[in-house]
Amino acid sequence: METANSCQSAAETTTLRRQAEERLKSEAVNLQKARTIDDTQRIIHELEVHQIELEMQNEELCQIQEEVLLSRNRYAELFDFAPVGYFTFDAGGVIRELNLAAASLLGKPRRLLINTPLSSFIADAAEKRCFFDHLASVLQNHDMEKCEIKLLGADGTLIWGQLQSIVMETTETTDLYVLASLVDGTCARQHDDCMKAGAARLERMVQERTSELTRSNLQLVDEIEERKKAEHALQEAYQEIRRLKDRLQAENSYLQDEVARHHNFGEIIGQSSSITYVFSQVEKVAPMNATVLLLGETGTGKGVVARAIHSHGNRHDRAMITVNCAALPANLIESELFGREKGAFTGAHTRQIGRFELADGGTIFLDEIGEMPLDLQCKLLRIIQDGEFERVGSPRTIKTDVRIIAASNRNLEQEVRNGTFREDLFYRLNVFPITVPPLRQRKEDISLLVNHFVAKFNKKIGKKIENVPKETLTMLEAHCWPGNVRELESVIERAVITSQGTRLQVLDRFETAVKLPEPGQEIKALVDLEHDHILMMLQKTGWRVEGKSGAAILLGINPSTLRARMRKYGISRH
Repeated sequence: METANSCQSAAETTTLRRQAEERLKSEAVNLQKARTIDDTQRIIHELEVHQIELEMQNEELCQIQEEVLLSRNRYAELFDFAPVGYFTFDAGGVIRELNLAAASLLGKPRRLLINTPLSSFIADAAEKRCFFDHLASVLQNHDMEKCEIKLLGADGTLIWGQLQSIVMETTETTDLYVLASLVDGTCARQHDDCMKAGAARLERMVQERTSELTRSNLQLVDEIEERKKAEHALQEAYQEIRRLKDRLQAENSYLQDEVARHHNFGEIIGQSSSITYVFSQVEKVAPMNATVLLLGETGTGKGVVARAIHSHGNRHDRAMITVNCAALPANLIESELFGREKGAFTGAHTRQIGRFELADGGTIFLDEIGEMPLDLQCKLLRIIQDGEFERVGSPRTIKTDVRIIAASNRNLEQEVRNGTFREDLFYRLNVFPITVPPLRQRKEDISLLVNHFVAKFNKKIGKKIENVPKETLTMLEAHCWPGNVRELESVIERAVITSQGTRLQVLDRFETAVKLPEPGQEIKALVDLEHDHILMMLQKTGWRVEGKSGAAILLGINPSTLRARMRKYGISRH
């Protein structure tokens, strides 16, 4: 009985042990599964975080790659489109690299010139030795050196090249390369040859003329010997004439220098009080970087004043870019001023640099600013305020540092009241206004201007006009000059062309000339003369202001200027 109970007890114990082991194994498997799921989720989370970091790094690398590509393209364009030919030679003078200007100079496509010896384009053996000696010297001394060589172009023409070279070391290889610039000096050389040939011809002419004068002098001496009584008087007269001539030439040179010194300011000529005031205004504002607004009628010389301000300012060593807002088409003025990207609009096949970008560091002269469309006036205001803009078709902001000089023959204040010109832009431009006076308000300058234009067109046309009659000056001073200095210049050029001899003959008959008063008559003020003249032209045209037969055309002024004069003088049709 006990044995049976013990056997039963052992069996139960074995069963309990087996159940405990199975339960333990089941719990171990469940625990292992739980741990595996947690680890997997943790690893997946880490991988997702790592993937996000990689995507961010990839985006940064793409941006850097795009910036590097833009920089490379910019400098590649600077290299290719430079006005100087650039070459890279190896030690043997073989072309390894060159830009478009260099290929154009040699007259062949760039791909055909790579790995081609430059010596194959050199004119003769002596020039080749000079080129190889130049390379050897550059490679030995490692200094920048220059030489001149004669090259043969594709069409067989002779090219005088000015070569400047220096050694360039690279980190990729141990070989030495020579970086060289080649400038076409053919025109300069031809000009020098022409100058030398002209000097030689002049010297021969002087010698021939001297010989003729010598022979004439000998004949004169023989005649003087025959007429001993007249010899002394003739010699004294001759010496007196020479002395007076030398003194007259000296006085003439001195007076011309004095006139240039006292009556000129750059290209501006005059000594009247009104133009002298303009001189003083230019002297005050030129050294500053302030915006200048030039006002005045058409033809008064606002562009000349703008050049004087630029040339006497701190930016005179940089370019002054001129933009005529009235001459540019409305659909192109934005791309002309601010530039455009390739494909910005139909027909934009290449990228274009705008005038503001070209004027960076210098001056931009906006002539006829009153003609600028309203939608572009806000962009101009932004440039004045912030110095930045965007090219057409590009989101990238470009910074620029320019001095702005604007000019207009319109009454901009009236344009502001009419709603055709922005008021805030007017105040930004009107920092330092200068009004250029019309020629009728500075008639004492007409004689100076006439002499200046006569000398100018003498040189241009080849005439020798030396005398301007007093009656001609009186007639010119009596004219009201609706076209101002530009009209006077045209009249003098036409007179120089048609004049015979050394006297200036003005054949024009001025309908708008002011009739001089007879002695004893009352002399009217200039304002009254202008009032009467405008009234006469309006009555002549039936009070028609604009159009081909309008009074503005006869007066040679803008219709808006004529209306402003009518309002000023209270002229109206009854």
